[in-house]
Amino acid sequence: CRNPPRAGEWSEKGRREALSLRLTDEKVLPFSAFLTDSFGRRHNYLRISLTEKCNLRCQYCMPEEGVKLTPRGQLLSTSEVLTLAQLFVQQGVDKIRLTGGEPLIRPDVLDIIAELKKLVGLKTVAVTTNGINLSRLLPKLKDAGLDLINISLDSLVPAKFEFVVRRKGFHKVMEGIDKAVELGYNPVKINCVVMRGLNEDELLDFVQLTEKKPLEVRFIEYMPFDGNKWNFKKMVSYQEMLDQIRQQWPNLERLQSGPADTAKTFKVPGFKGQLGFITSMSDNFCGSCNRLRITADGNLKVCLFGNSEVSLRDILRSGASDEELLQIVGAAVGRKKKQHAGMFSISQMKNRPMVLIGG
Repeated sequence: CRNPPRAGEWSEKGRREALSLRLTDEKVLPFSAFLTDSFGRRHNYLRISLTEKCNLRCQYCMPEEGVKLTPRGQLLSTSEVLTLAQLFVQQGVDKIRLTGGEPLIRPDVLDIIAELKKLVGLKTVAVTTNGINLSRLLPKLKDAGLDLINISLDSLVPAKFEFVVRRKGFHKVMEGIDKAVELGYNPVKINCVVMRGLNEDELLDFVQLTEKKPLEVRFIEYMPFDGNKWNFKKMVSYQEMLDQIRQQWPNLERLQSGPADTAKTFKVPGFKGQLGFITSMSDNFCGSCNRLRITADGNLKVCLFGNSEVSLRDILRSGASDEELLQIVGAAVGRKKKQHAGMFSISQMKNRPMVLIGG
C-alpha cells in the first residue's frame, strides 16, 4: 500500500473514506491519516491520564502547595475513557499507557485494563506508577492483562526518597519492584529523574541494581514544568551521566533501539538488566515522536512540552459522531510542530504541572 497523504492534505471526503475503511474493514490498512502529522510521524502510542490525584508530592512533578483539582464531573468517566481508547485503536494506536497523577489510586483501574485488553488491534497496555500500591495490586493487575510496568524511583536512600517525594513509602516501592520481577515482568522499568545536588551521586548504585535483576533503569533529564522550580543548573545531561557511569564500567555497551524508542539504552556486560537515558532536553527525539496524550479532564495534548490542547471531553459530551471527533483529532495532530521549543523556552512557557498532564 502506498503511504497515506499527510494530515493536512486530506480532503473531507478522503477522511470520511479513511474512517469508513478503518471502522469496517478488518484487513491491514494504511496507517490512519488522522494520526499522521504533517511531518509524516505516525502516532500509534496513546497515554491516558486516569486521575489528577496522587499520594506523593514529587518535587519535579507537583508544586509544594499541591494543585487545584478539576471537579469530578469534568474528568473523563470510565465509559468516556474506553470510548476514546477504542476510537484511537481503530485508527492504528497499538499501545496505551495509563498514567496519572497516580493511576493505581483510581478505583476502577482493573476494570479499565480488562476492557482495554478486549480492543482488537491493541497490542500493549502499560502503566506508569509511583509503586506505593503496586505490591498489593499487581497480582490483580496481571490477571486483568497488564503487559508492561514503569515504576518511578528517584533515590535508593530512604531519607532522600522522602525528601524528593515529600512523603514516606520507600519500602513499599521496593516491595512493588520485587513483586513485579517475581510475577515475570521483564524488563521492569525504573524511572529516575536525575537532579543535580540531589541524586546524581546515586547513578552507580542504580546501575548496580541491574546486575542481578531484569530491570531497565531509565535516567531522565530534569524537565521544566509549571511549579517545579526548574533551572538549567539542576539538570544533569545525558552525556555527563554517561561519562560518570563509564568511569566505573568502561565496557558499557550501547544497545540497538527501535525507531520510536525514547530511551538510549546500554548494558553492562554480564548484568541481567540494562539502563537507558531519556534525553528530552539535551538531545530531543521529536523527529521520531509517536506519542499523543489525553489528560484526565479529557484534553488532547500532541506534545508533552506544548501548551496547545483541545477538549475531546466536550466534543464527546456534545453528542458528536466518531467522524466529527476524528476531524478534531486529525486537525490537532496536523498542527503538531516539528520539535519542542528547547529547554530554555519551555521553562518560560505556561504549561500544566506534570501531575496534571500524565507523567
